[in-house]
Amino acid sequence: MKRHRRARPRLLSQINVVPYVDVMLVLLVIFMITAPILKRGVKVRLPQASAHAIPNPHRAVLIVTVDASGRYFLDGHLVTPAQLGRRTSRLLRLRPHTPVLIRGDRAVPYQDVVRAMVLLQQAGAPSVGLMTKTHGS
Repeated sequence: MKRHRRARPRLLSQINVVPYVDVMLVLLVIFMITAPILKRGVKVRLPQASAHAIPNPHRAVLIVTVDASGRYFLDGHLVTPAQLGRRTSRLLRLRPHTPVLIRGDRAVPYQDVVRAMVLLQQAGAPSVGLMTKTHGS
């Protein structure tokens, strides 16, 4: 008796590349849209420096805080923008060389910090410093 061998179906080893082509076309469209937008930016080289706090035990410091929701605090007390200007002006008339520092939350819009700087300048502050957090703290 002769046994007949069954013909085994041949396995096809092909890769379906259609999904990959679809993904590549989508990526091409995304890059075509974003490339012109990226070229319109302004390049800015920021200065690099290592800053250290200068100890000054003889002078009090006036600290204005801008929290994440844009509210202003003068030495820890909540104030309106108008009150910030009036109180700072009064304090600077009594102590004209008092350093003024702004401590702004990282989530606050830059416009709110600039507004505080303008209010302090109008109040008579000769210069305004910005407080930052050092890497170690």
